[in-house]
Amino acid sequence: MAAYSIFLSYLRRFSDVTDAEFNDYFRPVLIERKFEKKQLLNGAGQVENYVNFIIKGLIRKYYVKGKEEINTQISVEGHIIHCQESYHSRQPSEYFVEAIEPSIVLSITWDDLEAVFNKSQRMERLGRLVITHTMVIKDRWQIQLVKLTPRERFLQFVTKHPALMQRVPQKFLASYLNIKPETFSRFKHLIREYSKKATPSV
Repeated sequence: MAAYSIFLSYLRRFSDVTDAEFNDYFRPVLIERKFEKKQLLNGAGQVENYVNFIIKGLIRKYYVKGKEEINTQISVEGHIIHCQESYHSRQPSEYFVEAIEPSIVLSITWDDLEAVFNKSQRMERLGRLVITHTMVIKDRWQIQLVKLTPRERFLQFVTKHPALMQRVPQKFLASYLNIKPETFSRFKHLIREYSKKATPSV
């Protein structure tokens, strides 16, 4: 199955997982789940029971402050998304996880993942490496929110993720980048300016 191969390739970024190990430990516990646009994977007040690897689609994580939705993560194919604190603490989450597009994920429940870790020290180490990787990404983003100006955050995001400018609603991106919607709209002209500078003259 193609979805399994994609997930195996992801795991091999962190460890030399063999086909036999993958088939023994992961394939029996992987659950393919499909979500429609705007469908919740998990809601605030619920304990997160799944870690999700995105095979296809676009998913966001957000919390509600007053009447405003604050987006803290927007993830695409090849990335993991879940309510981390709730998943690991087994306490109700303060976050919502929602599909922006129709999405397909491979999920592992907390119980099943713990069982895998208990069976194999190699798989437990692999899990630690993946968790560490996701935490480093999160911390780097938090630093950027503090150190970079809104303009710098916008340009960096556009440079690294140009395709997402077309896939993600502007209000979600503005919230994720911590930029006021009206400021975000003004910044959009920077895309054209940046494209001109990046295009070599003939």
